[in-house]
Amino acid sequence: MSDQLKKFLFEDQSARAQIVSIRDTWIEIQARHDYPPAVISLLGELVAASVLLASNLKFAGSLVLQIQGDGPIGLLVVECNASLGIRATVKLREDRPLPDKGDLQSLVNPGGQGRFAVILDMQDRLPGQQPYQGVVALNGNTISEVLEHYMQASEQLQTRLWLAADAERAAGLLIQKLPKHGGKAVASTDDEEEDTYGRVVTLAETLTTDELLAESADTIIRRLFWQETLQQFEPQPVTYHCTCSRERIADLLLRLGQAEINDILAEQGKVSVNCDYCVKTYDFDAVDCAELFAQDSSALRHSSASKH
Repeated sequence: MSDQLKKFLFEDQSARAQIVSIRDTWIEIQARHDYPPAVISLLGELVAASVLLASNLKFAGSLVLQIQGDGPIGLLVVECNASLGIRATVKLREDRPLPDKGDLQSLVNPGGQGRFAVILDMQDRLPGQQPYQGVVALNGNTISEVLEHYMQASEQLQTRLWLAADAERAAGLLIQKLPKHGGKAVASTDDEEEDTYGRVVTLAETLTTDELLAESADTIIRRLFWQETLQQFEPQPVTYHCTCSRERIADLLLRLGQAEINDILAEQGKVSVNCDYCVKTYDFDAVDCAELFAQDSSALRHSSASKH
């Protein structure tokens, strides 16, 4: 399988390694858009990072990584759910020329006011409950540096990331020092735990971008950690998954209200909504909208009647 994530735990259970390689899903994301090379590199790295982080979600829902600034690339967004279904989109500024090359700061954040956000959206939120959102300054010249800064500042987790992407593949390696828990299978001292994390990071720093993109996950792990004792977990497949639907768009139109929808119908003859992720278009004509609000009114009347 070309698109999958693999997890490994080091012998003293003080650190873990995760590696992901995405080909078909990454190509599918690109096929829906016409992204220039500079965008492909940054977005692909963010896609790989989202999978590495979302694989550790402890709830049904999704992880959203969002980078925004005042550069020619105004916004990068990747959403990955707990089943490793991903979607992604980019907003470019039409009035700003986009160079073929550049780092994260020059392409996204030349004004220095950019932000990086991590949003955790639970599937079964209670009424009124909002998704968790952590926002930090956009510090770092690469996606890896931004995420490492966030993990240290917001999660207090020592984490190192190696990310790479081209038009054919998005890939990433994560090394993370795990928090202490009782009942370890292998007892270890603080010094030994530091030694494990420091040692495997030093080994991982020999990994090149070309190797990350060209070699299989098993080859990379074997080359880097052949002297380590690793516990390997079942691989997890990565797929493309967009959550847009006609029902979701209908809910959006209801929230806009009948007066605003009628104004749009009067001006355009129909209401068209495009999904920024999969670029699918949903059209609602006057009859569709009338039925939509009629059904909503009927549902409200039934709900009110049932309470009396």
